[in-house]
Amino acid sequence: MSGTSLDGVDAAYIETDGVSISRFGPAATLRFQPGLRADLRRLLDLAPGISADDPFLKDVERRLTQDHGIAVGLLGVGADVVGFHGQTILHAPEQGRTWQIGDAALLHQLCKIPVVSDFRSADVQAGGQGAPLAPLFHAALAQGMPKPLLVVNIGGVANMTFLGADGGILACDTGPGNGPLDDLAQKFLGLPYDKDGALAASGRVDAGRLEALLGHPYFARPAPKSLDRLSFSGLIAQATEGLAPADAAATLAAFCVAGIARAPLPAPPLRVLVCGGGRKNPVLMAGLAAAFGVPVEPVEAVGWDGDALEAQCFGYLAVRSLRGLPLSLPTTTGVARAMTGGVLTG
Repeated sequence: MSGTSLDGVDAAYIETDGVSISRFGPAATLRFQPGLRADLRRLLDLAPGISADDPFLKDVERRLTQDHGIAVGLLGVGADVVGFHGQTILHAPEQGRTWQIGDAALLHQLCKIPVVSDFRSADVQAGGQGAPLAPLFHAALAQGMPKPLLVVNIGGVANMTFLGADGGILACDTGPGNGPLDDLAQKFLGLPYDKDGALAASGRVDAGRLEALLGHPYFARPAPKSLDRLSFSGLIAQATEGLAPADAAATLAAFCVAGIARAPLPAPPLRVLVCGGGRKNPVLMAGLAAAFGVPVEPVEAVGWDGDALEAQCFGYLAVRSLRGLPLSLPTTTGVARAMTGGVLTG
């Protein structure tokens, strides 16, 4: 999995029948070289107008796929199938579009293992949001845990999975996650992210600008709903203009927290588990704890591997795809009926 944070490829081994999980194996992370990361970030801006056969895009896709092949090799284990999510460069379900780059045929050639890719398209074509896709995996992981339980993923975009006491699942993207903070840190610090939330911790939240951000109509929409990495970029640029970098970071961190706290939950959760890079940001974690008033912990608190979780998820979904099991539900993506997906190569 290479997520919206654009930091690298996570690979993980999982044994599953697509329903329950038998065993987790090794995990590995391959960080993107700065040049590839910069090119992927540039593609986000170019994606609305770029063609699928553009030479720059094809070159980035090839390098991205090669890194995925290396990441699979780092695991040092054989496997029956590889779940290959690819890199999302555009997500516009209201236009019937979601675009993940990645060459499944090349990855199959590199790994000599069948590859399942293109997990989102079938859902979007059937009228769903195509995201988030982790909820069924979260439900499998949390089997037997006290509920209601809220699982929050803070990557470039933040999303949540609500697991109800009655077995119900509700999911949505809650708003921007680390993405705007990463862009800010790159611009002002020359760093890929705000390490330990230090920049945000040194600033003050601008309450007026925060309210302007939260006035976006997305927050009034019911779940399920989803976002593109850059859905809020224009509004964020406007809201942070003229702010000192530290104050901008503090305001963006508060924005991420408020989006999660305002997610339309059917009932208050007993506990909040956080995965994604945001779980390592003390400012975000403290903000969530204050907002929810219940234990807010990284997923490691219950024995999950927060660094490998999304990679494990797409291994799980690959097996579900092979078995013709749903990858999404009406309550997770808004699709009209439980929807299978994925394309097998090899």
